[in-house]
Amino acid sequence: MTQASYKQFCPLAMATEVLCTRWTMVLIREFIAGSTRFNDLRRGVPKMSPTLLSQRLKELEIAGVIKRKVLQSENGIFEYHLTKAGRELGGVVEALGNWGQKWVGSASSLKNLDPSLLMWDMRRNLDPTPLPNKRTVIQFLYSDLPASQSHWWLVVEAGGGVDLCWSDPGFEIDLYVTTDLRTMTSIWMGLTSVEKEHGRMKLSGPQGIIKSMQTWLGLSPFASVRKQVP
Repeated sequence: MTQASYKQFCPLAMATEVLCTRWTMVLIREFIAGSTRFNDLRRGVPKMSPTLLSQRLKELEIAGVIKRKVLQSENGIFEYHLTKAGRELGGVVEALGNWGQKWVGSASSLKNLDPSLLMWDMRRNLDPTPLPNKRTVIQFLYSDLPASQSHWWLVVEAGGGVDLCWSDPGFEIDLYVTTDLRTMTSIWMGLTSVEKEHGRMKLSGPQGIIKSMQTWLGLSPFASVRKQVP
């Protein structure tokens, strides 16, 4: 790995040499969340440069944490999958995420607002079960963002597939959600709820979809962990 060795035989020191370089644990989080393609990994770590992402993937492959599967060698298309060693990091990621949700102040977390990351996480965690058994389109409008970042669409297909669109997909909209990015991020993190923030949100659509929004929304996997004061 790229960082200097601790030169200790302690298993913890040896593990941190593999896992504690910049972005590595966040990248492991993306694998555990189900991302396998380079572009999907980039969406989960949008502030990580493609060059550094490629470097970390090579390092994790050498370390035996992931393995690369060639899909189209002539076009350079690969998938990356966790090995047995990588899958065992699931508990580590869960423990670190729970600790961060519990002990890191929400004010610090909410300084790092990112609409693309928020919507990507909402897309992959969304629960289609409470929604109608048909294509359901939800448009989010973040009133505090510039036009180039303010409009997002989640398209939930009848079979349960969910797509995230940066431009109008051309389908009829079932639910319009107008709010600010901080409010939506706070709800996603489990710091508040749709019901508590009704004054900061404008919801336009069928009451069934509106009333079940907290359930289908796709919250953070750490949202159920309650904050504590250090």
